[in-house]
Amino acid sequence: MVTCGVRRMKLGSQGLEVSAQGLGCMGLSAFYGAPKPETEAIALIHHAIHSGVTFHDTSESNEVLLCKALKDGMREKVELATKFGITYGEGKIEVRGDPEYVRSACAASLKRLDVSCIDLYYSHRIDTRVPIEITMGELKKLVEEGKIKYIGLFEASASTIRRAHAVHPITAVQLEWSLWTRDVEEEVIPTCRELEIWIVAYSPLGRGFFESGPKNVENLDKNDFRKALPRFQEETLDHNKIVYDKVCAISEKKGCTPAQLALAWVHHQGDDVCPIPRTTKIENLNHNIRALLVKLSPEEMTELEIIAQPGFVKGERYTTTVLTFKNSETPLLSSWKAA
Repeated sequence: MVTCGVRRMKLGSQGLEVSAQGLGCMGLSAFYGAPKPETEAIALIHHAIHSGVTFHDTSESNEVLLCKALKDGMREKVELATKFGITYGEGKIEVRGDPEYVRSACAASLKRLDVSCIDLYYSHRIDTRVPIEITMGELKKLVEEGKIKYIGLFEASASTIRRAHAVHPITAVQLEWSLWTRDVEEEVIPTCRELEIWIVAYSPLGRGFFESGPKNVENLDKNDFRKALPRFQEETLDHNKIVYDKVCAISEKKGCTPAQLALAWVHHQGDDVCPIPRTTKIENLNHNIRALLVKLSPEEMTELEIIAQPGFVKGERYTTTVLTFKNSETPLLSSWKAA
């Protein structure tokens, strides 16, 4: 058990309270190599809860595991977030935000999780065929019916966030934000702050890059989706190692790990930011919690931001087939014709 206390924080302005650092759970079941053995994954989730990390973020591929982990009174100790919107079938991926799918996806998640209500329900990607007002309208109904408590968006543009928020208050927007992903700072973060929407920062450790730099790639499982990401290719890693090496030098002076320093930088972005680092190891979970103890002066923050200036890191975050906030605009509501 780690001794560092994990403080609590408000998430959004509607009343949700969570641990100031969450746990990204999806990697326990999919995408980051072979799934973690179930008993080990459940032990990690329980350790997180007992350590004060109670904000758990999952998705459809991971919900059955969370269901098993949150038995015997554990559910009441956790703020549970999950997502809908990405479907897999017949060799293709589809994003859906139509009312029928929103409702059926929520029902399926409630069943897989074996809960009566989801604390925070995100649109995992934005369906660019459906006006965001239509998707939000159905989510609003689910709130009114008591099936979800709060609504979140994932990888949404500033204008999409504004339109969604006009239908029903958005509690949080989940964005990739770290020392090597800072493009959200230009428009999306200011918009969230203007509207009093909190930010949940996923991949705050650069998908593991700040744990061991380029060496991290050497140890990736053959099924790890990072092998296909542009930033993890040989031609970009050599350049991106510059950021890692400079972060290592500062972390050595601070007496912490590079990962803790990178995570602390995210924490220092403000009281409206909650990072949710992913891990499959209890040891790494403990290290991540201790990042809350790392204090950075304004001068150190500036130094880090100069090292990792927006645009310095080479390579896109995803392959071209994946939707991000940069291509999340939806049609105008006036164009919608219900089926």
